Amino acid sequence: MKHIFLFCAFGFAILLISFESSEFTYPNYFPKPVYNFSQNPLKKETIQLGRRLFYDPILSADSSISCASCHSQYNAFAHVDHDLSHGIYDRIGKRNAPALMNLAWQELFMWDGAINHLDMQALAPMTHPNEMDNSLENVISRLRNNSTYRHYFFSAFNDSSIKTEHVLKALSQFELTFISANSKYDSVKKGLVSFTEKEKKGYEVFLQNCNACHKEPLFSSYSFSNNGLPLDSTLLDYGRVSISLQSADSGYFKIPTLRNLRYSFPYMHDGRFKTLSKVIQHYTSGIDYSLNLPKELKKPIQLSSEQKVELMSFLFTLNDSSFVFNKQYSYLK
Repeated sequence: MKHIFLFCAFGFAILLISFESSEFTYPNYFPKPVYNFSQNPLKKETIQLGRRLFYDPILSADSSISCASCHSQYNAFAHVDHDLSHGIYDRIGKRNAPALMNLAWQELFMWDGAINHLDMQALAPMTHPNEMDNSLENVISRLRNNSTYRHYFFSAFNDSSIKTEHVLKALSQFELTFISANSKYDSVKKGLVSFTEKEKKGYEVFLQNCNACHKEPLFSSYSFSNNGLPLDSTLLDYGRVSISLQSADSGYFKIPTLRNLRYSFPYMHDGRFKTLSKVIQHYTSGIDYSLNLPKELKKPIQLSSEQKVELMSFLFTLNDSSFVFNKQYSYLK
């Protein structure tokens, strides 16, 4: 059996994800996943089908880009080459492609929460005019005309007719395996190593100032908040309010995880900050005050230069190199 990760401590397995079985277990300090696996039980053939689809530009109208074009594994399934996502014909979107990991613990997707189920998420980029600009009819037609894919779909679903539901569920199954839980922070939680003194102090700074929104161990509440970013006068992106139509949601965006920040820059929904130090500077001296600002940010976060360094030291412990370089997530030849 080939495993993505297998760590044992104190005599029990605390993380096991397999491409060879339907097992889905996770660290005992993680909360219970919200994804309903009974509606889409993991199967190795379906995971591998989703893996092929994720890297195949056949999903885009001109067959030029794939899901991986904006969600590169080596960037924690985000991208770093530009602030805003680029679609076919180099069309530019208005948001930065978010990192993909620990998706089984999330109920809403996209920066504004426009999608309420992982199995539906892939519809958005596939059909968006500035991304893949395709239609479901065209996607299904192409796949049905591909004898290799008919074989893969039969192996995954015992059905070679190829249905939209199966395309989406295969992509979900592959993405559900994107679990990041092997950072130094996780090793500390497992009792395998200890924080350095600087990391420990940074952890304390984090708990006092950041944990309200970026709740450990996933390092996000996966809710929505206004983080005091000044409105970009060109993009005019007001976030969740465009979906909820509630004025209280103006300037609200999904709170991203802090895991793997080393790999997932630039930061914020529009990629405006290139470095982590710029992000910390924003929260300590760059907040744009408004009525929609959450209570946690009503008062400036006051950190000394030393505390900023300590905080960054702790945040670096959330980087998981085994996640971003795991060959089980890479392009399948």
